[in-house]
Amino acid sequence: MLSFLPPTPSEMMDTLKTKFRQRRKALGYTQTELSERSGVSLGSLKRFESSGQIALESLLKLALVLECLGDFSSLCEVEEERFGSMDEVLKSVK
Repeated sequence: MLSFLPPTPSEMMDTLKTKFRQRRKALGYTQTELSERSGVSLGSLKRFESSGQIALESLLKLALVLECLGDFSSLCEVEEERFGSMDEVLKSVK
């Protein structure tokens, strides 16, 4: 079934833990290696990969080592102004 609702925080945590685990494996890192390279404790990494729970700073450290830190730069960006009609476009130019 298709859902048009945004994911819940729990669903997003599940998605992130899966993507990070897949990325770690694709780059050939064991959990121990990623822990050592990132400075994130092995316990925190294991908890993240099993439950999705992790401190933001630790998540960003993992993202740096996994070469996906840049993906976070687009979070919460303010969207450009959108116009509903041509009249609104013309009024904004004046």
